[in-house]
Amino acid sequence: MSTEASSVPLVGLLLRLAAQQWGADMDAALQTQGVSGLTPAHANVIPFVPAEGIQIGELARLAKVRKQSMANSVELLSAAGYVTRRPDPADGRASLIFLTDKGRALWPASRVAGARVEQDWATIVGRDNLEQLRHTLMQLLRFDAQH
Repeated sequence: MSTEASSVPLVGLLLRLAAQQWGADMDAALQTQGVSGLTPAHANVIPFVPAEGIQIGELARLAKVRKQSMANSVELLSAAGYVTRRPDPADGRASLIFLTDKGRALWPASRVAGARVEQDWATIVGRDNLEQLRHTLMQLLRFDAQH
């Protein structure tokens, strides 16, 4: 391998750094709306909870994390009042996770903050490049528009 090729950052590193930058930019954008103290648990759970509720295993699959990690995140958010558990009527051994009013209130603020960060990023790289990045990431993640 040439030294030139070895000096080019790997995509994985760039994705990790971009995710960290996104998190920092989102925190700043949310703070302008009076929302603070959010953790990675919020991002791993809240965007994936539908109105009809969802089991922890399915949440873990959608968020691409281990079931035990998801269970820990759900416990943290439950203690903070963002989600609640109810028995699953279709499976007596399982429970469903639902957003509370407090959890649902994060949606509008998150969407506004996300749009602000995307606009800031589009100013840096251009709207077309940002949309191409979104498309490419969706392909890599096999992420469809229903998520």
